[in-house]
Amino acid sequence: MKHVLTIAGSDSGGGAGIQADLKTFSALGVYGMSVITAITAQNTLGVQAVEDVSPALVEAQLTSIFSDIRVDAVKIGMVSNQETIHVIAQQLKHCRVPIILDPVMVAKGGHDLLQTYAKQALMEELLPLATLVTPNIPEIERMIGYPVQSIEEMQQATIELSKQRVDSVLLKGGHLEGQQATDLLYTQGQHHFFEQERLDRLHTHGTGCTLSAAIAARLALGDSLTDS
Repeated sequence: MKHVLTIAGSDSGGGAGIQADLKTFSALGVYGMSVITAITAQNTLGVQAVEDVSPALVEAQLTSIFSDIRVDAVKIGMVSNQETIHVIAQQLKHCRVPIILDPVMVAKGGHDLLQTYAKQALMEELLPLATLVTPNIPEIERMIGYPVQSIEEMQQATIELSKQRVDSVLLKGGHLEGQQATDLLYTQGQHHFFEQERLDRLHTHGTGCTLSAAIAARLALGDSLTDS
């Protein structure tokens, strides 16, 4: 059985974060492991409180796993402060497995999940380690510094982000309006479009976590990036 590690925050409501990742790993038939970076109080209405796990304890969790258990892929979610990002980067810089970075910055309810000064650390230390980064449109706007309002601008944004030494970018287009929901993968200098009719659903909390966890699991199982 393949082993996949998620490094992310805990969601007390069970819909996102560590809880969503582990459910996804189980559904796809891989063994899930976790390093918890933060404890959140949240439910379907939003995030009420966040408390970071100390960088020392994050490091201890990582050391414990890597010293004993084989890791076949890594998914990184909520990492809210600079010190924690540095610890994770140091632990993963010699890791030769697929690393999926989901740059969780703002909860759907508007709660800021990435401290302002930590954005630069994420860009400089974690992006270069990532096999794939999976931002949504508000996240990539923060990362590149300008708005994205069309499919053409999505294409340009993925190219721009790839210049930050990241191998591949999957830009999720759910924040655009229209009947079609379009995600855009930019890898090896080419764009791949994933289009589907937009579903009218209220319960979208945790969809980004689930997607990035599923991609990590499929890569661990040996699928190509595009198929994953």
